[in-house]
Amino acid sequence: MESIRLDFTYGLEAGQILQSLSEGKDVAAAEGVKKDLERAYRTLLDGTGAGSDFLGWVRLPSRIPEAELSSMTEKAEAFRKKSRLFVCIGIGGSYLGTRAVVEALKPRLADRIPGSPALIYAGHHLEQDYMAELLELLDSHDYTLCVISKSGTTTEPAIAFRLLRNHLEKKYGKEEAKNRIVAVTDKAKGALRTLATEEGYATYTVPDDIGGRYSVLSPVGLFPLAVAGVDIKGLVAGAKSMQQELVADRIDWQRNIAARYALFRQLQYRQGGMKAELLVDFDSRFHYLGEWWKQLFGESEGKQGKGLFPCNAGFTTDLHSLGQYIQEGERLFFESVLSLQRQKKRVVIPQDARNLDGMDFVAGKEMAYVNQKAEEGTLMAHSGKGNVPVARILVPGLDACHIGQLIYFFEFACGLSGYSMNVNPFDQPGVEAYKQNMFRLLGKPS
Repeated sequence: MESIRLDFTYGLEAGQILQSLSEGKDVAAAEGVKKDLERAYRTLLDGTGAGSDFLGWVRLPSRIPEAELSSMTEKAEAFRKKSRLFVCIGIGGSYLGTRAVVEALKPRLADRIPGSPALIYAGHHLEQDYMAELLELLDSHDYTLCVISKSGTTTEPAIAFRLLRNHLEKKYGKEEAKNRIVAVTDKAKGALRTLATEEGYATYTVPDDIGGRYSVLSPVGLFPLAVAGVDIKGLVAGAKSMQQELVADRIDWQRNIAARYALFRQLQYRQGGMKAELLVDFDSRFHYLGEWWKQLFGESEGKQGKGLFPCNAGFTTDLHSLGQYIQEGERLFFESVLSLQRQKKRVVIPQDARNLDGMDFVAGKEMAYVNQKAEEGTLMAHSGKGNVPVARILVPGLDACHIGQLIYFFEFACGLSGYSMNVNPFDQPGVEAYKQNMFRLLGKPS
């Protein structure tokens, strides 16, 4: 299977360093950062750093039993047959990974295809009108739901599940309702595990050694993805192939794309003075992958006053809004571009006898060709006159295997990058600050 690749043609000084490394040359300017990443590599694989009890994701793809994937696929098919709508309850890593994969792989008009349940998300915010509209929608459609929470007490999903479980039981009765719920939670403890055991819900386990934002290749993501019709075996196979490329005795700087990407980022951060990384796509199916990526890198690196700020943009759309700032604004960021190499379908632009729009110069060409030239022209402009360093992540196609590769690639690069800065990439202590204030304002008993 063709693998994702990197291109540093538009990477300016850091790109030249990466190009030299790909040719087997030593580059003095990168030596310090290289050594930090080589140390981080051993720390990650040996499990000797902070947060080492959350490294289960590193070798997860090669350890997922085929029987577990088959079991989830079978249960998912039962849900698909009885559902017009499938509600996925979760927040952060219990939600974003699933949505990223679904949005990348599902047909754009999937909701109109018979036999393809529409996936609806809940528990990822506290918006009252959204929940009211969802409950009204569920009044008139058959649905099933999956609740994802290790503890069962996280505010947003706990409130959503309380409301939706109440609705489900009123609509179908308690006996049938329990057959329409799957809980993905702790294997032995917690409020959701207790409720699931008492009520007899089908369950899958959130692994103890995998944190939320690294969990999409576990049942946290795999079960709802199976209900959505995603080829989860292909997703895991792609991740496994990337694991085999990245996990070795030492970093091969000519071949290890996660290490090369981490080096590019760290050179921008430490030597280029950059404060932010802009993840760009030229295909909107990548949008929610960018949302997942923001959580992955933001929660992993943003500690102790350190870390690049992760942000994303969709081109060419955002070139008509953010394009001016990117081209000529303050030099705070560099770009990483998700570059899709192949489309699934073909659309050719027709000729027009009058040519009032002046577009006959692209008549006979595919839209994908025009988009490709827009990408090339943009990267030339941003890295040239704009002096914005750009790395391209070349994705051969949008299918389960390549999305699995991409997920594991980003996870591995994030762990490396975080450890190279001497932060724990696997905790998120700052997230608790808003919760403490919210609970106090709501009068939660201490």
